Amino acid sequence: MTDMTIGKVADAVGVGVETIRFYERRRLIEQPPRPREGGYRIYSDATVRRLHFIRRAQELGFSLKEIAELLELRDADGPRADASNVRQRALAKLNDVDQKIDQLRQIRQGLAALVDRCPGQGPLQCCSIFDALEQTAGYSTNIMNKTE
Repeated sequence: MTDMTIGKVADAVGVGVETIRFYERRRLIEQPPRPREGGYRIYSDATVRRLHFIRRAQELGFSLKEIAELLELRDADGPRADASNVRQRALAKLNDVDQKIDQLRQIRQGLAALVDRCPGQGPLQCCSIFDALEQTAGYSTNIMNKTE
């Protein structure tokens, strides 16, 4: 790879130009200096690699704050630069994902129960799904518990 303009970097990484500018404002990447003689800012291979890192971390569910912390660890020298710190963060993210999966399973059970009870025909005033959605939160919890 050679040094690239922001548009070429955006294409290479699969993000928009505004996303790159956003990352610059959030200080996840450095904005290249403006050339003295004018022209376009040129992004280094290291910045492109960093952008790929950010994208992959986002795909795995890390927030931008968490990514900033990972990048800080990656850039650190000395005792803070330990793989156990990275592993801890990845385990915490894995735990978050497991909790979200459990929540989604509960939501799915509730929706499936609503759909099963719906006749799928007739006037809207008789719609059991609307009736359930208009009830208090406890009603949907009861439906989910009845399906278990």
